[in-house]
Amino acid sequence: MTPRGILLDIEGTTTPVAFVYDVLFPFARHHAREYLKSANLEELHREHDEDVRQGHNPPPWSTEPIAYLLWLMDQDRKSTALKNTQGEIWLKGYQSGELRGDVFPDVPPALERWYRKNIDIRIFSSGSVLAQRLLFSSTRAGDLTKFLNGYFDTTTGPKNEPDSYRKIAKNFGIPASGILFISDVTRELDAARQAEMHTLLCVRPGNDPQPAHDHPAIMSFDQIE
Repeated sequence: MTPRGILLDIEGTTTPVAFVYDVLFPFARHHAREYLKSANLEELHREHDEDVRQGHNPPPWSTEPIAYLLWLMDQDRKSTALKNTQGEIWLKGYQSGELRGDVFPDVPPALERWYRKNIDIRIFSSGSVLAQRLLFSSTRAGDLTKFLNGYFDTTTGPKNEPDSYRKIAKNFGIPASGILFISDVTRELDAARQAEMHTLLCVRPGNDPQPAHDHPAIMSFDQIE
């Protein structure tokens, strides 16, 4: 099929897993205490209260809730509060030049190629929209946001829920059957397929092995024509 829209995951799809776990996450952890001194903690506090209510036994909340934030990071929780906090911390890193976005070499030419074919390209990641924009605007290949028409994060819904992809298709303004979703996680692809999107599994170095599935697989965006 020739898609009218392409929806891309980030970690393990456009960007090496190592960049996320060896660069971004340690940077956020290192600067977390400093960030919390001046941050608005309302959203984080609400999530803590919900964790308590659900019996998840988070660390107690305090005037300096670093323990709770680190607890969320240790779990790699796909929560809006955590992802927004990480994005705000990374913002300072990108602004200072300590951080720079990383993508696989085949990604920039593919984005430009699809863009020139008038394909609507958007991103769906558990990282905040801010974090997504920062990454793609600061790569060694230049600012790639000029090829991207939209960004979706956890505020849209979980990545393993079909309804999230139905909402995204509505935002695209085209039928889900006209959209190709590319990810390194089969449960996300399963959800997108249930929403009637086409799917491709992206197999990159460092990605986790996936269970048995029937999604077509690629190792590079160069394989997509």
